[in-house]
Order: sequence, then structure tokens, then C-alpha cells
Amino acid sequence: ATTVTTPKTTNATTTTATTITTTPISTTTAPTPTPPTNVTVGNYTVLTSDGKLCLMATMAIQIQLVSQKATGNFTIQPKQTSASGHCSNSKPNADLTLTFKQGSITFHFNKSVADGTVFVDSLSFSVNYPLTNEGISAGHTPYTASNSSLHLFSAKIGHSYSCKTESIYMGNNLYLSVEKNKMQAFNFSSNDFGKPDPCPADRSDYRVAIAVGVTLLVLIVIVLVVYLLGRRRRAAGYQSL
Repeated sequence: ATTVTTPKTTNATTTTATTITTTPISTTTAPTPTPPTNVTVGNYTVLTSDGKLCLMATMAIQIQLVSQKATGNFTIQPKQTSASGHCSNSKPNADLTLTFKQGSITFHFNKSVADGTVFVDSLSFSVNYPLTNEGISAGHTPYTASNSSLHLFSAKIGHSYSCKTESIYMGNNLYLSVEKNKMQAFNFSSNDFGKPDPCPADRSDYRVAIAVGVTLLVLIVIVLVVYLLGRRRRAAGYQSL
């Protein structure tokens, strides 16, 4: 069994979860680890007590075990996952808990007015499922992980965070893989995501563009200088004749 800490529990208020079709998880008494496959994006929302949108996320999630001895993964199936949590536009904190038959994942959001950003500062999960073939015969126990000193998925207040793929190390060879991620907490101007703030890996590298531009400019200057020197030499040759 691999244990970091026991994940925090949250009290749910009014929540909704939108799901899309995917392949069901096996429910046999001796399941095999979920094979690597194309993950499915789930749509999850949390409402305030008066029914207003306060948190929204679309993402595909896998819990992975990566070690020298074995590797395995568990894929979250949106159709078999429910979203709950608590959120208030008057308070700087919000929770999103995704619950499925084999366990749960909780994201805790924090709004920093001083920095003008919203980010995930705590993340935990628990999954009671064999992540490797060895785990089946060994009588696996839940894999749990928790980290309450994070600064993930940061976006400006009123904006959404977006990233194609990220892998978050949770300790003891456990990773949380998040793909096709788009999320926002607080300050919705409509019932849709705000302007996206992409993760560093998805941003255009302006330094490369500047370097290419400078290189081209230098080449143009060199060609122009060579051309002018050539003309001057030819003109001097004509005068000597």
C-alpha cells in the first residue's frame, strides 16, 4: 500500500455535474489495471447556494503509479463520476470534489485579491483500485495522496486556466495527470469561461521569435553592406580606367 496522507473531506452544497459518454469501468471482483487509452473529458460545475455558477472545470484525469518496479494507471470515467463542493463568490475559497466508485479527488481553490489570481493550493485523492497487476495478487489497499502547499492552475481573477497536459507529482511515485484542462473559480461574467490564461507549456515563446527576428535583421544588414562595398569597388575600378 502506498500512503502519503488521508485526503480532506468537504461539505457539499448545491452542485451540478455534466458528463459525457465513455467506456464503463470493469466491476468484476478481480479487476485489471486500467490500460493506457485516450482519456475522456468530463464537465463539472459547482453552484452557489442561490444557484449561481461559481466553479467550472472541463478535464480528463488519470491517477498514475510510476516506479522502477511497476507502472499503472487509473482513468477517471466522467459518466460514472459526480461533482460536489462548496463555493461562494463572497469568500476566497472553493472546493471541487469528484467522486467515483473507486475513490475521489478534491481540488481546493484560493482567490488572492492581493495578487489578482485564483489558483489551486491543495490537492488530494484516494483510489481503491489495483494500479498494477502485482496489486491484484497482493491484496491492494487504497492509494492516497495529499498536498496542501501547492500553487497550481493559476489564472487572473475572472479568467480561466487552460493547459493541454500536465502531470503533478503527489509523492510515493504517484502522479495526477490532467489533460485538456480548462477551469475557473469565481467571477463569472456569464455562464461560460472567461478569457483563457494558458499554462507556460502552451504559451508562445516570444524569445524565440525575437531571436529569429534579430538574426534575420543581422543577415539583411550583412547582405546590404556586402552589396554596397561591391558597388563602391566597381565604381573605383571604372574611375581608374
